[in-house]
Amino acid sequence: MANTKFIFVTGGVTSSLGKGILASSLAKLIQAGGYSVTIQKLDPYLNVDPGTLNPYEHGECFVTDDGAETDLDLGHYERFLNVPTSQANNVTTGRIYQSVINKERKGDFLGKTVQIVPHITDEIKRRIMLLGKKGEYDVVVTEIGGVVGDIESLPFVEAVRQLKWELGSDALCIHLTLVPYLAAAGEIKTKPTQHSVKQLLENGVQPDILVLRTEHPLTDSVRHKVALFCNVDRNAVFESPDVPSIYEIPLVFQKQGLHEVAMTKMRLPIKKEPDLEHWTAQLNRLYNLSNKVDIAVVGKYVELPDAYKSIHEAIIHAGMVNDTKVNIEWIHSEKVTDDNVAELLKDKKAVLVAPGFGHRGIEGKIIATRYARENNIPFLGICLGMQCAVIEFARNVLGLKDANSAEFSTTPNPVIDIMEQQKTITNMGHTMRLGAYPCKIDDEDTNAFRAYGKHLIHERHRHRYEFNNDYLKAMAEKGMKAVGKNPDSDLVEIVEIKEHKWFVGVQFHPEYQSRFEAPHPLFVAFIKAAISE
Repeated sequence: MANTKFIFVTGGVTSSLGKGILASSLAKLIQAGGYSVTIQKLDPYLNVDPGTLNPYEHGECFVTDDGAETDLDLGHYERFLNVPTSQANNVTTGRIYQSVINKERKGDFLGKTVQIVPHITDEIKRRIMLLGKKGEYDVVVTEIGGVVGDIESLPFVEAVRQLKWELGSDALCIHLTLVPYLAAAGEIKTKPTQHSVKQLLENGVQPDILVLRTEHPLTDSVRHKVALFCNVDRNAVFESPDVPSIYEIPLVFQKQGLHEVAMTKMRLPIKKEPDLEHWTAQLNRLYNLSNKVDIAVVGKYVELPDAYKSIHEAIIHAGMVNDTKVNIEWIHSEKVTDDNVAELLKDKKAVLVAPGFGHRGIEGKIIATRYARENNIPFLGICLGMQCAVIEFARNVLGLKDANSAEFSTTPNPVIDIMEQQKTITNMGHTMRLGAYPCKIDDEDTNAFRAYGKHLIHERHRHRYEFNNDYLKAMAEKGMKAVGKNPDSDLVEIVEIKEHKWFVGVQFHPEYQSRFEAPHPLFVAFIKAAISE
């Protein structure tokens, strides 16, 4: 194709309307219609990346193959498109300013006064266009974080204005807004949408398509009113209703013809109707599961669902493969004690101990791990969850009562220790072991090999501490074996207790690679173990 097409997704009225799901769904439809598509997220905060953000602030930090710490929306992009994202798919205001200031310090601007316009906006435009210039994609969908009208978003909206002017029909703006339903009046109100579009127009951007987030179906009169007062075509007003699963949204938009209108406006030939046969089959499977199982996820951020978004989705995906609706009980690790652990976990068919950082809630995770081990309950520990399993085993099986992680104490038995290359690092941002690394599974008589079905795997990481290999032999002699290692560094990646029904701890994050159409094999095996008697 001669020119890459660019679709910009902006939002108004309120946050959390689902810009990421809209972008993912439209991208999925265009991809299923025969084009190569990617999605990027522009975040208006000043952090260079979300790697140092507390999950309570921003939810999960998603990690890509190339080690980028990114917004959780990139997880949606990958789960929908089944295409890996990269560093270029998430850009923050912090990264933009850092790049421009570095150039200024090097003298790249030849003594000119550096300003928001054109220097910051030019850098934003360069980052947007970067994915298109690689020649890999026919369409690049760019989601603008935040809400139109926020002062933080202004440079991004200005960059969109300029690109729409420069690219002509190769650029398209879709604006997502809320149309609230007032029960007392019995009406859907369009005024918030009108004001949101007015704000966008004040910034010089005319939306080409409007998508209205709604709890009630839109009437023709509502669509006509919105089109008339927002300067868009009547056939360019779509609704985004509440549905039982986010994975239904592409089908909702396909039925309305959102992709056809978008492609027509960009003069992108419609090769074929999107092929969503497998996607639809997966959705039908999700809606018609025969069995149920209750599992526990023990973590320290369970009050915020987005903190473990990828884990939640990976469990849903695994349940589909096992024809099982998985009911997750989110248990706060700070509330788990020796006295209540049996009551909290007694009816659970599996226990997952979630990742995290810091000492808060660690003892609760260790107690939950011990209960799962001693009661032969299927167990999956991820990253810090795996480290808690090692600490628990060292304390209660090896008899090293002071065993701990060097992250939490100066114990004489640091069964989890800081990685050698991390010892001289002082900066916090983007300094962990990040991205995809190989792991070799030699023993075929292991849960890990039976799940993956191959010896060499690649999984994504985000950690500073590791299994202390000084304790490998002692652990193995008592039953906890390192069954997966990095072939280059000898870093322990997977531990198992073979005598247990199903007990696996992994240093990596398998949840990052689970997809709606390709569930992760380790989660599939975990849920299978939970439902097997």
